[in-house]
Order: sequence, then C-alpha cells, then structure tokens
Amino acid sequence: MKNKLTLFLGLLIVFVFSAFAKDDPITELLKKLEEFTKKYPQEKIHLHLDKPYYAIGDDIWFNAYVINTKTGTPTQISNIIYIELINERDTLIKQLKIPMKSGIAWGDFKLTDNLNDGNYRIRAYTQWMRNAGAEFFFDKVIKVGSSWANQVNTEVSVQLNDQNQTHSIKFSSKSKTPLINRPVSYTIELTDQKFIKGKTTTDNNGEIKITTPNNAQGGKIITEIVLADKTTAVKTIPIKLFTSQTDVQFFAESGNLIENLPSKLAIKAVNRNGLGENISGTITDNDGIEILSFETTHLGMGSFALTPMEGKTYKANVKFADGTSRIFDLPKPEKSGYVLSVNNTDTAKIYIRVMLSVDRLNQGELSLIAQRNGNVFSLTKLPSTKQITNVVLNKNEISSGLVQITLFNAQSTPVAERLAFINNKSDKIDVGIQNLNPTYSKKGNVNLTLSANNNSKTVQGSFSVAVTNADIVTPDAASESNILTGLLLTSDLIGYVEKPNHYFLKDDVQTRIELDNLLLTQGWRKINWKDMVSEPSFEVKYPAEKSLKISGTVTTNSNKPIANGKIALISSTKGNFVTTTETDVNGRFIFDEMSFGDSLKFVVQASTKEDKKNVRVKIDIVPEQTVTVNKNTGDIEVNVNTKLNKYLQESDRFFEEQLKSGFLTRTNILKTVTITQNVKKKEDSAAAYSANYNGRGRADKIITAKDLENAYSLSQYIAQGRIMGVADSGGFAWNTRIGSSPTPDPDDPGKPSEVPKMAIVLDGMLLQDFSLEEIQVNEVESIEVLLSPGYTTAYGSSGKNGLLVISLKRGSGRKISDINSPGLAILSPKGYDVPRQFYSPKYDNTSENKTDLRTTVYWNPQIVTDTNGKANFSFYNTDQSGNYRMVIEGIDADGNLARKVFMYKIN
Repeated sequence: MKNKLTLFLGLLIVFVFSAFAKDDPITELLKKLEEFTKKYPQEKIHLHLDKPYYAIGDDIWFNAYVINTKTGTPTQISNIIYIELINERDTLIKQLKIPMKSGIAWGDFKLTDNLNDGNYRIRAYTQWMRNAGAEFFFDKVIKVGSSWANQVNTEVSVQLNDQNQTHSIKFSSKSKTPLINRPVSYTIELTDQKFIKGKTTTDNNGEIKITTPNNAQGGKIITEIVLADKTTAVKTIPIKLFTSQTDVQFFAESGNLIENLPSKLAIKAVNRNGLGENISGTITDNDGIEILSFETTHLGMGSFALTPMEGKTYKANVKFADGTSRIFDLPKPEKSGYVLSVNNTDTAKIYIRVMLSVDRLNQGELSLIAQRNGNVFSLTKLPSTKQITNVVLNKNEISSGLVQITLFNAQSTPVAERLAFINNKSDKIDVGIQNLNPTYSKKGNVNLTLSANNNSKTVQGSFSVAVTNADIVTPDAASESNILTGLLLTSDLIGYVEKPNHYFLKDDVQTRIELDNLLLTQGWRKINWKDMVSEPSFEVKYPAEKSLKISGTVTTNSNKPIANGKIALISSTKGNFVTTTETDVNGRFIFDEMSFGDSLKFVVQASTKEDKKNVRVKIDIVPEQTVTVNKNTGDIEVNVNTKLNKYLQESDRFFEEQLKSGFLTRTNILKTVTITQNVKKKEDSAAAYSANYNGRGRADKIITAKDLENAYSLSQYIAQGRIMGVADSGGFAWNTRIGSSPTPDPDDPGKPSEVPKMAIVLDGMLLQDFSLEEIQVNEVESIEVLLSPGYTTAYGSSGKNGLLVISLKRGSGRKISDINSPGLAILSPKGYDVPRQFYSPKYDNTSENKTDLRTTVYWNPQIVTDTNGKANFSFYNTDQSGNYRMVIEGIDADGNLARKVFMYKIN
C-alpha cells in the first residue's frame, strides 16, 4: 500500500507544480518544501523491549526499528545506531554501538548487581538525528527494581506547603525491618545546578526527613546510609513534584480566538506529579456573566466551543479534585483573522471548516495544504469571497500518522494551523499466529507459524517476538509504548505523552475525540512554514554514518597541510592488521567501510619523504552526545521497589535458582579487604595495563617513567647504553646480541647499513620498522625489554630481533587518543557491540526437574517471513501455571507496521 501511496504523492506533487501558474507563491513554497525534505530527511526510532520493567540481574532485550520520515520506509540514511542506558542521576551507564541493516538492529543491556534500583532511561539515536536535536531521540523511562542484589529498601512520601516539600524517607532491610539509628549523609541535586549537602540519623522508625524548596524544577536526593556492618548503601530519590498547584492551560484550536467566529478551546490540566488531572469549571465574560460550563474527561484534557463577542474577554473559574478553585484568563480574542476548524471523528473523512472575519473577505485566494513530513497529501484553493468554506479530505489517501493542515493567505503567509491524526488500516500488517493453542502444559513445546498480510497480500517483513508471564509481568496496556505509538504519534509531539497506547486500544468516536484533544493541547509543528518561505537552512554537523571509519588531517608542526603523505593504519590487538592510504591536497585522509569490535586499539602513522619528524596527525573526533534532562517526568516512580513488589519477589526466586544452578554469579559481594603483607614484585614496575604477551612484568628488563625523567628522547636514553643488549641506530632500537654494529653504506657513506631492528609493541600495537623518535619520552609509563627467547617466542617471527613493550601514560581522565607524538596518533575508537543470543532452554527430556522461573519466556528480534508471508519459530514454556502474553511487532520494506498481542495459558 505504501509504495502505491508514495507514487501517488509523487504524482500529486508533479500535478500541484504544473496545475498552478509558475509564479504562484504556493507552488514555489511547495517546491522548497519538497527539495528541503528530500535533501534533509529525518529518522525516527522505536525500540521493542521484551518487558515494561525489570529487576537488577535481568537483561533488557531490545529490537530497534528506524525509519526515514520522508519515505516512511526502513532507513537507508544511517547504518549505525547508538543505544544508551542512563541512570537517575543522568549519568551514562552503558552505550552500545550497533550496525543496522535496512533500519533493523538488536541487542541487550545486562543489569549487573552493582547497579542501583531506580528510574533508568533508554535512549536511542543515530548521528544523523543529532542534527535535528535530542528532542527527536527515542527516550523512554524504564523502572528497575532490586531485591536479589539489594540490601536496603526505601519508601518515600512527600508533603507540600507554599514554600517547601518535605520528603519522608523510610529505610528498611530486605526483610522489611526498619533501619533505626543509622547515620545518613545526603546530597540534594536540583535541576538548576544547586547542590545542598547534609547529614542526619534515622529515627526509631528508620525514617529521615529532608526539605527541598517548592519552586525547584525537579532534581534528586542522593542518600548514603551506613549499615551495621559498616558498609554503605546508596539510594537515589527523585524530586518529582514540581509545583504545589495543578497547572491549567487553554489553547485556541488553530492559533487564535477571533471575535464573532466560533472556535474550539482546548484545556490541559497537569497536577503536581506531572500527570493529567481532570477538572471542571465555568466560563464568564468581563461583565461576570456565566457563558458556559466545562469539564475534562481524560487525563486532564478536554475542549469546548466558544464564540467570542466583540470587545469581550473571558475567564475560567476552575474547580480541582481537592475542592479548591482558581481563576485563569483565557486567550484574548483578536479582532480580525482566520479560524481553521477540524472534525476528525469520522472513520473515513476529515471535515475542515475555514472561517474568516468580515474584514478578511475578498483579500485574494487562500490555500489549504495538508502534509506529513514534507509529503503533500492535499492542496486546495479557496476563495475569500465567502466567510465560511468547507473542505473534505479522504483518509484512505493519507498515510497513518500526524497530518499538519495549514491555511495560507494570498501572500502565502501561514495564518492558521491544525494537527489531525490518521490511523489508516491499509498501511498496517495483519499478523496471525497459526497452531497457537489456548492452553499448554508446563515446560511444553510451543511450535508456531507467523503469517503476515497487508491488504490481502502476503508480506515479507522483519518481526520481533516477546513472550512473558503476564501474571508476573503485569502489563499496563494504556501506558505501553509500542511501534505504533512511537513511530506514528509520540515522535511527532513535543514533551511527555501520558498513556500513549490508550489512543490505539479502541477505534471509536470517544477515543478519537480524546486523541484530538491531545493534539490541540500538545501539538508541535515539524515544518516551520515561516522558515520555508525564506531560505530554509539545516546545519549538518553530524554526517550520516554508513560504516565505521577513521579519518583525520596530517600537517607540519606549523599546521600546514601535507599533501600525498603516506598514512598507515595499524592494529595488532587481534591479529596483525595494516592498511595504507595517502592524504589529499588538504592533508585529509580517511579509512572507511571498516568493521571492528569494541575495545580495539589502532595506530595511525604518517610520514613524508622529506621530513619524517615534522609531521603531526590529528584524528577526527565526533563529540559525545550530552545527556539531556529527562522529559518523561510523568513516568518517574518515586517508590520503584514498592511499585514492582510482586515482580521483584518472583525475580528474586529466579535469580536464587540461577545462582544455585551455577548459571549466575554475584559480582558485588566483597565487603572488606584485609592487606596482610605488601611485597614488591617485578611486575609492579610495569604499567598495570601492559600488553606484554608473557604477562605484565615478565621481561629481561623494565624501564620506568622515573628512569626516564632526565632523558630528552628514547633514542638518546638507549644511545647512552642504559639498556644492556640494546643500541640505537638512527632512532631505531637494535639487538646487539644478534647483530654487529652498523657499517657505512658504500654508495652512501652517511647512511648506516641495515641492523636487526627490534619490533615495538606500543600500547598493544605491534609495530615493525618503527622509529623511537615518534614517541615523546614524557608520555612513557614503562618499557619492558624482551631479548631472551623465553620471552620473544610468544610473538613468533615478529619477535625474532627482540621487542620493546612500551606502555604510555594514561593517568586520571587521560585517554590514549590524547597522546600527541610526531607522525603518530594512537586511538581506541568505539567499535561495534556484538549482540548476544537469548537463551531459551529445550526440555526434550521429560525427566528434567530443574525449576524454571523465567519471566521472559522467549525473545526473538529477527523473525523474517518468506515470500509466502510465513515464518516458523518455537520455544519451551516455564513450569509456572498462569496467563502468558505474546507481543509481536514488525515492519516490511514499504514501511507498513505490525503490532499484535496474543494470549495463552499454562495449566
């Protein structure tokens, strides 16, 4: 369907450009729009997660779907995606860099037992997406509880007054015993960068009280409690309450209220927790006359019709759930203008009404444009001779998602705008499961066939499947984020959207009204028409990544670019690897179309024929993406462990069984370390991160940074005879045990003959024919000299002449990429993270009696249907009876989306 729709859009744009005069401003505007969005298409990301929440010890399994917003199809813009795990303190815990193929990638995060419970975030983006800003990233709050790896629980309550918030924090043990009379130190970190530190002691209930200012725009309280065994436990308490009062806002439907023109006015009320709160009230004019009453019906949102009278202003007397009331001013009506009214409750059509104030009549032809992500679905020319004009759009001609409807005056200036949501069934994949039984036995085999169709035609697509125990992992269907809510709705709305899946659970009039109210109160425009009228700009700081690459610039010491310089890229972390290239006229070089794993080290070595020392290499470094403030504040749970209590009890049982069976180990178990003797060993002289194949310190001699304090170069140090068995020859180290001193070359007396040059291992990089002059002596931490066969044989033929294992300094915060030696750059770029395989046991042996308490029964991120739209998969159930939930999401090459939930039971 989408291929046909894309063709339709292309033909429509051609028709639009040809149907109107060439000098028509709207035609020129649409040309700019088409050119801009085609040149700078955007990307959207959705992550399908195996569960809605987790426990410390779990794996977070995910599958990424990335689309091109211009075409609506799986992206071909980027081939690399970044997935990040961020904790409550807005600190990056782990970043994964994963290759994508046709917009699909998958992986997982292991929640190790040295992490704390709390409200984590999973953020996903491509480098290309960074150009448009972090508000477009996938960014989701994930609640992570802790029982198995947790010794301290907290329970928090908050009391408010006009000035302060008082946080009552109760500490208890895992067995729910209050931790009384225990020292607690705390730090209050407010969003406005204010830090408040203090100390206190828990009372006889295990409780402390901490006060924060009521006007704080969020933040966190970090507590550290000292336990009876003198160990400490750190707990982070989010400061979720932003204000002591519910915030209420009113929004005119298409931008402004216009005198004497009927308009819809939308309401949004957000309470202290950042969640919608239903209100009621009355509207009065400036003479105190009551005009109407209103009430919100869903998550604090609603709307009512109002025709502002000439010279009148209006107020709302709002009543809140706690019985209090306040008065708010409504937007002041304009004397002149336009109203764009949209009725989107019908299943097949959108009804649009355009209204003009009397003074705007006969002011030239109006234009009404409906577009989504730069794709124009409709252009309608409207006369300004009538005060009211009606337009009807067919929904089946518009792809699913948010449509931006804009009214332009005769000068092509946008004068009114409205958003509408389309949920077109024709661009959805109908997923079916064959052979799914209503009930299964414990540990029984589930053998299924997935079928995929779109408009009665079979679909070849990529699907991800998650099966969980729904009695333990209890879903909140309305609050779920999924492939439909993410790619069609929330990614095009600014700010936090509460219970996004509520708008997809039913397709009835009431739900469509509630969704319309969301758009009226939280709509945001991706296309800024005012910028489009001028010359639109888009700064590309971060090019789209097609593959891994290493690039940079080679200059002289005076920063003059070196053309035709010889560049070698060397790595020996996992086998020897050498490749070469040359610099261009600007001194630029690039090694692209690379693929390597994470934690590899590389050396970039540059040289020229004329001057090997007067060379500098500067590697291109892409700045890291900063961690932005959490926008989904409504999803933050103050008492995570209490909220997830049932799930944590079950996960605790599972982890203990895993521990007993030897499938799991604790990493955070040491409480104290007693040092009984301190004996200096040979390896202590070598760098702690030495890459010596024989083991750190296993060498004929070790030279330390202290030994090199008075040396101005390594070759000078060697030339002084400071290393027995090693001599210097023009900056190269040679082994005197296996070769004589160099003799003059008969053809060039000033040039020494070849000597048995020693190989250099520089921070793990095995380098042959490498000059010591390329290393700054003050950068060296240690040198391990390998001359004896007992040490050199570990390097095979590369060690036949001996080796110098050189470890460079790192120090506090120092990176390998900071090293700046002539003609040399050492770097450890982030490579690809290898996705792990989800473990699914097979119970072929019916006598298997091990307890199976898995909560995620099955996860498969890559089920691909064949030409018949079919794909087979199978798994084994656990031995817990109850209700099980299977969630399937997917996409095909045309961008059609799939989301389906199936249920079955285990007896």
